[in-house]
Amino acid sequence: MSGEKPILAISNLHVGIEGTEILKGIDITIPSGEIHAIMGRNGSGKTTAANVIMGHPSYDIEDGDVQLSGESILDLEPWERSRSGVFLSFQYPQAVPGLQVGNFLRKSVSSVRGDDAAKGAAFREDLKNAMSKLNIPSSFLSRYVNDGFSGGEKKRFEILQMMLLKPRLAVLDETDSGLDIDGIRTVAEGINEVVRGTENGALIITHYSRILEHVQPDRIHVMIGGKIVASGGPGLASLLEENGYDWLEERVAEGDVFE
Repeated sequence: MSGEKPILAISNLHVGIEGTEILKGIDITIPSGEIHAIMGRNGSGKTTAANVIMGHPSYDIEDGDVQLSGESILDLEPWERSRSGVFLSFQYPQAVPGLQVGNFLRKSVSSVRGDDAAKGAAFREDLKNAMSKLNIPSSFLSRYVNDGFSGGEKKRFEILQMMLLKPRLAVLDETDSGLDIDGIRTVAEGINEVVRGTENGALIITHYSRILEHVQPDRIHVMIGGKIVASGGPGLASLLEENGYDWLEERVAEGDVFE
């Protein structure tokens, strides 16, 4: 729709921690209904970007803005951002012994989408369908949150939460780590279901092109040294996989543009 505000607009974002600048003026715009990806080496600033979007208190916003559907969210607490429709899938999900998965999911949906969304037949049907699509057995609901979970189980559980919370913006940090080929395909299907054909959006943060082959993002941004050095279509991920980041840096230095 003409004039529609993008689901996410990051503009000239400078971020530091304890006096060290990490993000050095990044710009990313995700229109509604699109999936974008950030790729980069370890330490390039990818996870910092995810944490800042969600409102991690350890980071200092030195300049710039982060907007959700045209409204700045920088003054919002993490829980307020969650209720506004921002979801973060963690790179390393924490275990919560004693808290059952079923109770956690119901309470989460109630807190974010309201009490009506978390009770009755509609919630049970949503839960059943999402678990079926992610190949998660019903016995999973009685386990404790991430307690003793394998790497793959943790990632599927993150996507299960996303499918139930139905966020306006899903930020997925290394959601493909610890997954085998079938797991990557299943997780990708969950991401596509939440975003494709909707007004929602997603930002996937990853090192590799494996999950991107199944998600087919609309745009890929490459981050090196806290800066977006190149943006392009899905083919950019394949070029990186074949040639590496040193090659890209050389191409950018020579003035090449990737579209």
